[in-house]
Amino acid sequence: MSISAIKRYASLVALPHTIFSLPFALGAAAIAGEKAHPPLSRYAWIVLAVASARTAAMSFNRYADREIDAKNPRTKGREIPRGAVSPQGALALCAVASALFVVTAWRLGPLPLALSPIALAVCLGYSLAKRFTSLPHLILGLALAGAPCGAWIAITGGFGWAPLALSLAVAAWVAGFDLIYACQDAGFDRAHGVGSVAARWGIPAALKLSSALHMATSAGLLLFGVLLNLGIAYYVGTFAIVVTLAYEHAIVSPGDLTRVNRAFFDLNGYVSLIFGACAVVEALT
Repeated sequence: MSISAIKRYASLVALPHTIFSLPFALGAAAIAGEKAHPPLSRYAWIVLAVASARTAAMSFNRYADREIDAKNPRTKGREIPRGAVSPQGALALCAVASALFVVTAWRLGPLPLALSPIALAVCLGYSLAKRFTSLPHLILGLALAGAPCGAWIAITGGFGWAPLALSLAVAAWVAGFDLIYACQDAGFDRAHGVGSVAARWGIPAALKLSSALHMATSAGLLLFGVLLNLGIAYYVGTFAIVVTLAYEHAIVSPGDLTRVNRAFFDLNGYVSLIFGACAVVEALT
């Protein structure tokens, strides 16, 4: 495959956006590994698992949404509508990434392997959810919540209340920022029968629900720290995340969606990086 083809496929799956899930997975793994002391290779397999699951999900999303994307002025320049990547190529990438994810799950242990079909079903199912529900944001949140959840299981071989709190926090965070992002397409989605909160109940309702979910995120992150008796580094990071989320909501309003991309891409990237960095510092101190 040529360099240009690799770039097209990387753009198809928005590869840099792996930053939303990967730091949460590695942060959870670092804290879980404080006592387990797993080999470094296990962290490498976790990185590969997160990247392959997300690649499978995004390539299938672009394949499933190719006709919708072609009609939407905001998305008609994506790779499949403009002919840079064929639908068959996107589907083939999904198949390869899905197979790779199953291999990584096998390498991480019996329980990750047993759970891998469920994880893939959720990740791929999100792309179809907008066709039958106005709450696809929650399914996307559940899909990305699998990153810290799966990492914890991969390190410890089990689960518990603390990783559940973190996973729910991530689910609420992702659903919350996806609600904001979907506000851009409220009119288009309503006209074309695409499900979203903004399309069905309006942009103000979507932003209010997003705020509520991000308050739940803050509570979940705090609960994770309390349940594990984490130290000051973790709480400094959590405070920074709460401030970042508050700012995200301050720059977006029903009457002004011009900074949605900044709220979605930049600020949420900071949220994930802050968690990952503070979790690793906490694990090392």
